[in-house]
Amino acid sequence: MARTNSDDLLMEDDLAAAFLGGDDELSAPVEMPEEQPVAPTASESAEDEWDNADDFPGQLAVDVYETADKLVVKARTAGISKSDLDVSISDNILTISGVLSGGEEEQTTKWHIQECYWGEFSRTIALPVPVREDENSVKAELKDGVLTITFEKEKTEERKKITVQ
Repeated sequence: MARTNSDDLLMEDDLAAAFLGGDDELSAPVEMPEEQPVAPTASESAEDEWDNADDFPGQLAVDVYETADKLVVKARTAGISKSDLDVSISDNILTISGVLSGGEEEQTTKWHIQECYWGEFSRTIALPVPVREDENSVKAELKDGVLTITFEKEKTEERKKITVQ
């Protein structure tokens, strides 16, 4: 669901009514009996949380996969410069955070659609396999709007059979 700054925007029900208009049966107002106030439903509570979305940083979507000797994390970071990214790892926990600046338009008087996320974002991932964390074993590259972080996997010995006596 997109965030909006205006209550004048056409929402899904309004759009449906606009497209269904013209047929008197469908476009005539329907009188509903007065309802008693009820506690908000789970979906209404979720909508209230969206209204306060500016209080929480956005979450970065990632892909994580491994090859025979590497673990790779990819994230779409279009529009973010290297200087606005912070990538760190500690105890096999990777954190990617930063700020995506939308260049607020001062002449904007009313939003019609606002689906793009602008502002702070953060993602913390517990890596699924042990990786080497030294600087020579990790490579981070930002190319064509995709951040790719490649880790060398920690070498672990093969599983050995222990004879029970």
